[in-house]
Amino acid sequence: MQAAASNPLAPALAALCGRDLLSSADLSAEQTQALLQLAADLKAGRSQIDLAGKTLGLIFTKASTRTRVSFSVAMARLGGQTLDLNPQLTQVGRGEPVADTARVLSRYVDALAIRTFAQEELAEYAHWASIPVINALTDLEHPCQALADYLTLQEAFGELKGLTLSYVGDGNNVAHSLLLCGALLGVNVRIGCPVGFEPNGEVLGRAQALAAASGGSVAVLHEPVAAVRGAHALYTDVWASMGQEEEKAERERAFAGWCLNEELIAEADPRAIVLHCLPAYRGLEISSGAIEGPSSRIFDQAENRLHAQQALLAALLGGV
Repeated sequence: MQAAASNPLAPALAALCGRDLLSSADLSAEQTQALLQLAADLKAGRSQIDLAGKTLGLIFTKASTRTRVSFSVAMARLGGQTLDLNPQLTQVGRGEPVADTARVLSRYVDALAIRTFAQEELAEYAHWASIPVINALTDLEHPCQALADYLTLQEAFGELKGLTLSYVGDGNNVAHSLLLCGALLGVNVRIGCPVGFEPNGEVLGRAQALAAASGGSVAVLHEPVAAVRGAHALYTDVWASMGQEEEKAERERAFAGWCLNEELIAEADPRAIVLHCLPAYRGLEISSGAIEGPSSRIFDQAENRLHAQQALLAALLGGV
């Protein structure tokens, strides 16, 4: 059975068939809303989609728990299967050109989810592949995470337009996708960070343009209380991302005073929820009390990776 025929957003989903998702900005506002609605329907059991015979390939250069497992389970729930194309166990790890790998894998599998360092490598896969390529995380963006994040915010508040999401921490890949996806949806996105740790300027400019069209807003603030005051969602991530381990001590000094803790939560809207994409370092970027407290939706957020990616795979592989 396909997604509910009564869904007025079905045409937006159908338009995604065969497409790549390299950036949150690759989607329109309508397509993003449609994916969130389909994810909610799948989670609630209101829709069932059959992708039997379809295969997703995973090429993960970076370590992963949630992304790897959620993609695998999402395909299984859709009736398809997943192949873990570990670079250390394939010719990718021996330096086979992306152009060759992408064209060969396009003959074997129906989509590729790629988790790597450089956005340029992801774009090269997309250029040579004749199947959908999904950004499962690069140093620049994490669009699948953002879909799950806004699904979680939607569950808590219903209408997303006009809500305020405050992200406190490094202006990293997660921050970039939160900016772009939130701007599409009319969310007011604030990035709070120390001077020198702002988001990429090009991404910020693109988010500002999208926000102007949607009625949302984008702001970068350099004081934690100002960043979170009155917000509906408080979000943080690790201060040193994968590949930045040598900077860990330096970054901990730079981010002193930026821990998402009970004091910051008290400055937010009384209904505010707390989010973190995990893994978390308790006592550094977030307190244990914030993770385990009544405002936390962190583990709902982690679960929603499964539902959001199930919706994305269904759309890209023509199941809707």
